[in-house]
Amino acid sequence: MADIFDVIADGTRRDILRLLLDRATAGERGTSVSHIVHELGASQPTVSKHLKVLREAHLVSVREEGQHRYYSLSAEPLDEVDDWLVPFLGDDDAPQYAGSGLTDSAAHAADVVGRAAASAKHAIESALKKLPGR
Repeated sequence: MADIFDVIADGTRRDILRLLLDRATAGERGTSVSHIVHELGASQPTVSKHLKVLREAHLVSVREEGQHRYYSLSAEPLDEVDDWLVPFLGDDDAPQYAGSGLTDSAAHAADVVGRAAASAKHAIESALKKLPGR
């Protein structure tokens, strides 16, 4: 199996994972390849290639109904990424704000706001990519 970090290093694969997460959050039981192609504006062969890599990394599962395939997110392999990142996020002492004069609660609030801003930035960039002419 490929290294999970290599798998998620590709932007198209991250976009596919984000799309599948968004659809699952909306209550969808799977997303068709044609829907992924339409949403990402990528070719069907490109999407299929990336879905194969994601399948092999166990990040997606596939359900077949006739000739249609529906993909769903399987986030468990991302636990390895989460486990690796946690030590760098250090909420306890907020080392990224050391010497800034912020109290622990202010440093924690800054951390939460920073993460929310990064998430919002990603959502906006993803939405802009979907606009015609981009």
